[in-house]
Amino acid sequence: MRALYYDGQLRLVNKQLPVLPVDEALVRVTAAGICNTDIEITHGYAGFKGILGHEFVGIVEQASTRSLIGKRVVGEINAGCGKCYKCLSGDPRHCPRRTVLGIVGRDGAFAEYLTLPEVNLRLVPDKLDDLTAVFAEPLAAACSILERVKPGEGDKVLILGDGKLGLLVAEVFRFLPCELLLVGKHASKLATAAKRGIDAISIEDFVPEDEGYDLVIEATGTTEALAKAVQLAKPRGKVVLKSTCAGSTTVDMSELVVKEVELIGSRCGRLDDALRLMQERHLDFSHMISEVVSLAKGIEAFETAAKPGVLKVLLRP
Repeated sequence: MRALYYDGQLRLVNKQLPVLPVDEALVRVTAAGICNTDIEITHGYAGFKGILGHEFVGIVEQASTRSLIGKRVVGEINAGCGKCYKCLSGDPRHCPRRTVLGIVGRDGAFAEYLTLPEVNLRLVPDKLDDLTAVFAEPLAAACSILERVKPGEGDKVLILGDGKLGLLVAEVFRFLPCELLLVGKHASKLATAAKRGIDAISIEDFVPEDEGYDLVIEATGTTEALAKAVQLAKPRGKVVLKSTCAGSTTVDMSELVVKEVELIGSRCGRLDDALRLMQERHLDFSHMISEVVSLAKGIEAFETAAKPGVLKVLLRP
């Protein structure tokens, strides 16, 4: 099978079909999305070597659970050990022995086939086409913020970053009873947000609230924005960090202490939440797709995805 493999250099390779472990399913990938995390891995983030990619939709080709075969699925990307306290509590996202699709110890979705534990698979509703379902994983990451913090009515919420994740976070938050503002630097992306009914403004025109914001969500994909997010939070406000970057970051710890700002990390979400939201709100992500490219042109697709102003680039085997 063809696959995009990273070992210090991104290469298109031919590999054997993956061997199917016990209790796992073989999935034929029909679409996969390039995420900023994938790009950061090629810059050294996570120290991963293998087949990249964790956002996907596909069709089950082999599984011990016969009813799964032929079904369209997306997959939870964290595969836990099944025995530790986190797995037994139903949340393998922080299993200390987990593998993570295309990120930690497990080949990913930029290939014709992948394997995942059957328990990780979620059926895609018929009403959702592949180019919508492939957004389930990043939308779940946006939804996961609400597992950690829920803004109250009238709370001022600021999203920093108008990239793929920032726009998805705005989709999750725009129906909540809060005052939402998205700040970015790309006119086309801000226009996209405005068309979705989201208040959005350029960083050049942004004038912060004097008293600060109850909740600041950092989704810039940069290492510099954390310090800015802390500055913009009101005393006893909250800052949620979504960016995963290869570089290190700095923040004025005294400001955190003096303002008593709560710093919250937020990573993967639950696909059930994302699939439900897609159906309930009849979400259409066509406005977020910049290109759909053959896997054979995956290296060029990575170059495109890394360019400023580009939204989601999808790969189709």
